[in-house]
Amino acid sequence: MRLLAITCGLGLIVATAGPASANDSVVEATKDPHNWAMQQGDYSNQRYSKLDQINTQNVGSLQTQWSFSTGVLRGHEGSPLVIGDTMYVHTPFPNIVYALNLNDNQKIIWRYTPKQDPSVVPVMCCDTVNRGVQYADGKIFLYQADTNLVALDAKTGKEIWKVKNGDAKVGETGTSTPLIVKDKVLVGISGAEFGIHGRLTAYNISDGKLAWNAFSTGPDKEMLIDPEKTMSLGKPVGENSSLKTWNGDQWKIGGGSTWGWYAYDPELNLIYYGTSNPGTWNPVQRAGPGGKPIDQKWTMAIIARNPDTGVAAWAYQMTPFDEWDYDGINEMILVNGMDIKGEKHDVLVHFDRNGFGYTLDRKTGIPLVADKFDPAVNWATSIDLDPNSPNYGRPERVASKSTFKNGQDFNTKNICPAALGTKDEQPASYSPMTGLFYVPTNHVCMDYEPFKVSYTAGQPFVGATLSMFPAPGSKNMGNFIAWDASKGKIVWSKPEEFSVWSGALTTAGGIACFGTLEGYFKCVDQKDGKELYKYKTPSGIIGNVFTYEHAGKQYIGVYSGVGGWAGIGLAAGLTNPTDGLGAVGGYASLSNYTALGGSLTVWGLPG
Repeated sequence: MRLLAITCGLGLIVATAGPASANDSVVEATKDPHNWAMQQGDYSNQRYSKLDQINTQNVGSLQTQWSFSTGVLRGHEGSPLVIGDTMYVHTPFPNIVYALNLNDNQKIIWRYTPKQDPSVVPVMCCDTVNRGVQYADGKIFLYQADTNLVALDAKTGKEIWKVKNGDAKVGETGTSTPLIVKDKVLVGISGAEFGIHGRLTAYNISDGKLAWNAFSTGPDKEMLIDPEKTMSLGKPVGENSSLKTWNGDQWKIGGGSTWGWYAYDPELNLIYYGTSNPGTWNPVQRAGPGGKPIDQKWTMAIIARNPDTGVAAWAYQMTPFDEWDYDGINEMILVNGMDIKGEKHDVLVHFDRNGFGYTLDRKTGIPLVADKFDPAVNWATSIDLDPNSPNYGRPERVASKSTFKNGQDFNTKNICPAALGTKDEQPASYSPMTGLFYVPTNHVCMDYEPFKVSYTAGQPFVGATLSMFPAPGSKNMGNFIAWDASKGKIVWSKPEEFSVWSGALTTAGGIACFGTLEGYFKCVDQKDGKELYKYKTPSGIIGNVFTYEHAGKQYIGVYSGVGGWAGIGLAAGLTNPTDGLGAVGGYASLSNYTALGGSLTVWGLPG
């Protein structure tokens, strides 16, 4: 096997020869910047493009080139893929996939419409979203709402194989995009709000047969953990590291879903992903012996695994014994050679829902930097990074914001961030031009009242009432920021009226682009955040900005279609302020600015 490289700029991941190399077809497709061949841009999740035809000098001249109606309403997350002369477009439920011919006025080559039981819709926690298809080996991989993973022939749309990954009857659904590594397709599972047993699963690309299955909680054997070789904070996790941190058998309905974005380092041969909240949201019901808090490992954690075997190399828990639904599923962005206090590290950067931006050594999982990426964060003061401290790696919590200490049926006021986090799944981007990360954020706080709830399979297992609102003293509910992950500092911040719920894109043209919940597509200067272009699309934007080149011309595009957790009131017609897990009241005024839609808009320079 020849040496293959992902060459999107300084600091990107380089694939090595031999068995540790990534999937050849994915590497070949992603190293060509004319394509947008992965939802994440590349294996390192940097969402950076080498294309520079559109740049800071001319981006203000962008014009709409074409648009496409998906024929589906509700939240449009993810982005299309572009492989050569074909674009692959996906939709929310019912998860239609279109192949468009870029050489023939975007003519529909084929469409795939899954047959799904609509009963899956009520158990989709936070809208009927899907984060996109992936490509490898001449196949398009679709992970449907009903958890069927489907391999389609990229040229014809014919179904090659299909495998069911979960059971909607117990609240398991599919919303995430797969990750293709070598000869395997990796998929997670959604549904922690229904008390599911979270896991990451690998299937063979060729025939869809199960390769391995790794649970987030439970016995070592089921979690694919080696008690002596799987590390945490530089030490072996030890036998039954998860079981020891749960009250009885609660781990069986303990959540830890895996619906976020995954990254891969071919040199270390490790995949990286995050796990979500423990079930229930009422921490009092999850207390250990004597009513004391227990960690509930490995929910709210980053886990590194070998993609061949699934065995965990290391795990790091950001929010042990979560009391606020601060899922750890947000993307892991990989950067090589970052200078931290005079030493070079190959790092993993993660902007957690809990409001802290983490920079970890991705070989060891040791946290190097951890700081607030929104000053409003008040549930904790800091993360203890002293290896000699008994609280090493853990947050320094603020007692008055503890929903556990304040107790069941007590409404704890003004917790920042809200449950949807300082950032939800909408991915950030890294630019090697500046060495900075460009992060869509939420500037939202909440009141949180836990209550007792019983588990019934397929029924909500939440146990908390929430209300959300802008951070005190602020009118804006979001910011688009530039972040220095080597120092843990905000470099600049651009306020937005509503949360920025769109994935960011950076390019070699010096621009950073994103969308807003009101429906504006915007591009700013990477250096200072100066707004260079904006355009109002037909609906609110929660999709991820992408770029490609065709016939010598660069294009930038994004889905519009309001929804997701922040837009669930609009998407599902909800009006009770505490519905949508507290989001409906917080975003009630969004309906004054946008309406439901489902379209793709593509921009380019004149001529």
